[in-house]
Amino acid sequence: MFQVTRIPAARLLGAAALSVATLASLSAAHPAAAAGTGASAGAGSGVPAGDHLTVTVRDAGPAADGTFELHCNPAGGSHPDPEGACAAAERDTRWGQDTFAPVPEGSVCTMQYGGPATAHVTGIWAGRPVDVTYDRRDGCEISRWDRMVPLLPEVGAPGRS
Repeated sequence: MFQVTRIPAARLLGAAALSVATLASLSAAHPAAAAGTGASAGAGSGVPAGDHLTVTVRDAGPAADGTFELHCNPAGGSHPDPEGACAAAERDTRWGQDTFAPVPEGSVCTMQYGGPATAHVTGIWAGRPVDVTYDRRDGCEISRWDRMVPLLPEVGAPGRS
C-alpha cells in the first residue's frame, strides 16, 4: 500500500510552484530590451527606434580604430558603412539563435593568430541586449570576426598590407 505523508507532498507542491515561477520569469520580456523597440520608441524620446549598436574597435589600424554608433531599420549613425553593417548583423539573425554568440565550448580551432585587433559591441539587436567581445586569437575567432564584416572592420593577416 502507498501512503503519502504531508512533508513529501508539501515538498512536491513547493517544487512545482517554484518551477512555475521560474518559467514565468524566463518568459517575461527583458525591460531594457523592450524599451528600445517598437514604433514609438524614438518618438520624442531622443532614443532612435529600431536596432542600435555601439562598436568599439581597437588595434585594427588607424583607419579602423574608434567607437562607432550604428542604427538599423533605418540604417544610419557614425559607422563608416551603416547599410553594410546592418546587413552583416541581419544575415545571421535567426529566431531562437544568438546573432552574436561566442564560439561554442569545446570547438576545435586552428592555431593561428589573426592580430591584436579587438572589438566590443553593445546595444540592442532584434529586441535583445547585446554585450559581446571579438578578437582574432585563433581560427575560430578569426572566422567569427570575418562573418561580421563590415559591422567589424576587415582585418588582414599580420604583416600583410
